[in-house]
Amino acid sequence: MKKIVLSLLLVFSAGVVSAEGVAGAPITVATDATASTAAVATASLSAMCTLSPASGSKVAGWVKFTQMKHYVLVEGDVTGLTPGKHGFHIHDKGDCSATDATSAGGHFNPTKQEHGPPNSVKSHLGDLGNITADSSGEAKFKFKDKIIRLSGENTIVERAIIVHANLDDEKTQPVGNAGARVACGVIQLSK
Repeated sequence: MKKIVLSLLLVFSAGVVSAEGVAGAPITVATDATASTAAVATASLSAMCTLSPASGSKVAGWVKFTQMKHYVLVEGDVTGLTPGKHGFHIHDKGDCSATDATSAGGHFNPTKQEHGPPNSVKSHLGDLGNITADSSGEAKFKFKDKIIRLSGENTIVERAIIVHANLDDEKTQPVGNAGARVACGVIQLSK
C-alpha cells in the first residue's frame, strides 16, 4: 500500500494522477498543475509593436500584446506625449509609411460597429480607449482586453497601433475626436 501511495504522490506532483479503479479501469485525475500548464501554453503567443513619431511629433515607444486564455494583456511605454489622455487604437492597415500615419487607414472594425469604449462588443475591435501620460509626457500602461485576439479571423497582427494627440471621448463618430496621429507602429508576432 505504501508503494502505491508513494507512486501516486510522485505522479500527482507532476500534474496528473493515473491509477486503476476498483474494477481495474484506469482513472486519470487532472490537478491544478495541469490547468496552469494549459494557461501557460495559451499565453505563449505574443506580439510587439514599436511606435515611431508621426505628424512631426517626438512620440515613440513600444506595446506588447500577450494572448491569455480569456483576454489579451496589453502593456507598453510611450514617451514624448503631452500630459493627459491620448486616444489609443488599432487601425486597419499595418502601414505607417505616410508622415501623418493616414496610411494605417481607419480603426480596425471588421464587425462594422460604432466607435465606443474598449472591451465592448458594440465598439470597433480597434477601440482600446486612452493611455495617460504623466507630467513628463510618459505613458506606462498595462490592461486587459477581452475583445482583441492575436490569431484567428479577426487577428490584430499585421495591423497598426496609433497614438493620437488628444483624448478619445469614446462616443464621437467615427474616431472619438482624438485628433492627429502622433505615433504609429505595426503589430508583429514575437519570435
